[in-house]
Amino acid sequence: MKNKFIYFSAALTLMFFVSCKNETQNSGSETVQKEYQGKEIGSEHDAEIDKLVSQMTLEEKIGMLHGNSMFSTGAVERLGIPELKMADGPLGVREEISRDSWAPAGLTNDFATYYPAGGGLAATWNAEMAHTFGNSLGEELRARDKDMLLSPAINMVRTPLGGRTYEYMSEDPFLNKKIAVPLIVGLQEKDVMACVKHYAANNQETNRDFVDVQMDERTLREIYLPAFEASVKEAKAYAIMGAYNKFRGEYLCENDYMLNKILRDEWGFKGVVVSDWAAVHSTVKSLKNGLDIEMGTPKPFNEFFLADKLIAAVKAGEIAETEIDLHVKRILRALFQVKAIGAKDRTKGSISTEAHYQDAYKIAAEDIVLLKNSNNALPLKLDGVKSIAVIGNNAMKKNALGGFGAGVKTKREVTPLEGLKNRLPSSIKINYAEGYLERYDEKNKGKLGDITLNGPVTIDELDPAKVQEAVEAAKKSDVAVIFAGSNRDYETEASDRRTLKLPFGQEELIKKVLAVNPRTIVVMIAGAPFDIDEVTKKSPAVVWSWFNGSEGGNALADVLLGKVNPSGKLPWTMPKNIMDSPAHATKSFPGGKSVNYAEGILIGYRWFDTKNIAPLFPFGYGLSYTTFAIENSKTDKTSYTSNDVISISAEVKNTGKVDGKEVVQVYSSKTDSKVTRASKELKGFKKVFVKSGSSETVTIQIPVKELAYYDVSAKKWTVEPGKYTLKIGNSSRDIKTEIAITIQ
Repeated sequence: MKNKFIYFSAALTLMFFVSCKNETQNSGSETVQKEYQGKEIGSEHDAEIDKLVSQMTLEEKIGMLHGNSMFSTGAVERLGIPELKMADGPLGVREEISRDSWAPAGLTNDFATYYPAGGGLAATWNAEMAHTFGNSLGEELRARDKDMLLSPAINMVRTPLGGRTYEYMSEDPFLNKKIAVPLIVGLQEKDVMACVKHYAANNQETNRDFVDVQMDERTLREIYLPAFEASVKEAKAYAIMGAYNKFRGEYLCENDYMLNKILRDEWGFKGVVVSDWAAVHSTVKSLKNGLDIEMGTPKPFNEFFLADKLIAAVKAGEIAETEIDLHVKRILRALFQVKAIGAKDRTKGSISTEAHYQDAYKIAAEDIVLLKNSNNALPLKLDGVKSIAVIGNNAMKKNALGGFGAGVKTKREVTPLEGLKNRLPSSIKINYAEGYLERYDEKNKGKLGDITLNGPVTIDELDPAKVQEAVEAAKKSDVAVIFAGSNRDYETEASDRRTLKLPFGQEELIKKVLAVNPRTIVVMIAGAPFDIDEVTKKSPAVVWSWFNGSEGGNALADVLLGKVNPSGKLPWTMPKNIMDSPAHATKSFPGGKSVNYAEGILIGYRWFDTKNIAPLFPFGYGLSYTTFAIENSKTDKTSYTSNDVISISAEVKNTGKVDGKEVVQVYSSKTDSKVTRASKELKGFKKVFVKSGSSETVTIQIPVKELAYYDVSAKKWTVEPGKYTLKIGNSSRDIKTEIAITIQ
């Protein structure tokens, strides 16, 4: 039963988005990073909680520890204890489904705002956007009377082929946590719980139900845990979701080391641990090793491991009722924290409002990445233009729903074609041609893990009539724009991609269109890297967009036409060849029953930069319609102690003719370290708006503790004394200034 339904996992979603003031104008003042801090689960209701628990029967207590419907736990109505109501939502609040099956409930009031996916949110490199995203989404959850969002998903992008790369945020643990924390804080400010997932080392969909992840302790601590640790210690997340896979031989929903020793004992987590859907494999062991709530797929809810089997285990003396009480109290504390019990001033919320659509627009407008712009082909100059060819299935494709995993039922999803129609003068004729057909391996469609299987003919075969229509449209138009890339049926939970190759024969189509109209712009809509090397060489301009929310088409049109100056930066490395990526170069993806993370700490750009492998586009990369100079970079001191904060200031000059935003990025390097280190690691960044011809001073503060490595033998973080180099630039490969400092 489990395998039949697992791909609908509620745990499957994530997303990260958020929004803020579109232009942070500074009028000459310094801009400093804002730090976000969440509110701890309090103990002020403990006496009340103890009293409630003392009045509950064993059956009532255990009813709170497992699903009582597809997305809620059991209530104790006679004591005023409500169900804990959950919603999926990496892209927005999922539509209401039936209580005991995945079938839609068929309501007319469960439409929601569709927000940009996690990869897009991270591409803003803007913590304020993440906070706005969380706030906006929190209001939508409350309007739907939910207590918990099953999001954000903050697993690392270990392979470009990962089926959920679109909703995960980054290959970099620092960027990951700096986007995750404000998102969680913003969400929980609206009296709902964030359920941060999937804890942990859940970095592939292939064999995700059982694959046993092996990695060394330093890699675990430095790469795969920092965003989770910050979610607990800084954002004060109220819930964590345990992952499907095993870690060092033990399933993660019953993993004593991860759930008890690290999460609770080391980090002080006070919230609830929820299982991914049908990720539980035991009764007594799961509870004792740190799980609080078992959720799952539709077998009878009383047959869950933490249902009738747990009642029997207590009665047989296999587990004490006091252990049950411990877990019930955790759930009650979280319910009190979000005012689900006893409070009259809980956030009421609002949903599908114009304000929320504008939040989605602001994020989308800041996440679009300009990859190439030869001879200022963009923004499109409309003087003398009478017709524009719009080519590609993706010009019309909607991505709010699709694939396995949680989507959004929305009243508004502006497609790229609609966005151009909304923004172009009526005098300009749009010649649309679909160009290519979406094709899948029908034999395996719906078979877990095989949806994107590359059949010998099926998915890459172009339709001659569609190609001819596209070529004719391009020939008779002054300018052509091809919307290519992927979609949420191709990039999907439960299935990793087989290849970096563009699907559906798109590369061949792009070449044919460019041959008849050299004024052809290529816009990629996708959540994960693809092989666009040839496309980039041949096209005058290439733009990267995402599964970009309700207002995605309008934001994209505004970038193409120059109303918005693009300021997105890649949150991951785009390789030229899949075998250049570390998990593939080390032949350690996807593994079989187990997978060893052989690349260790050298994930993403750390590998490319340390091994001197040229990527197609580096981590942190993104162009603008203007030019920037980063000058006069300096630190407040030259020498620091381990408890100090390094303050770096830099002057960002807009040396072009258009107002715009730049992201100042700070990487650290220590070449004489006694331990293996990457050639550089991101340690700070700040996005700043600068008017044409003006300059702004940015201050980035980096606690010296951020320079620490995890000392396995001492079991602690250690700041190695000596010389460090701080590298300041606007991508991992474009360093403008280096500053040497000493740590005492």
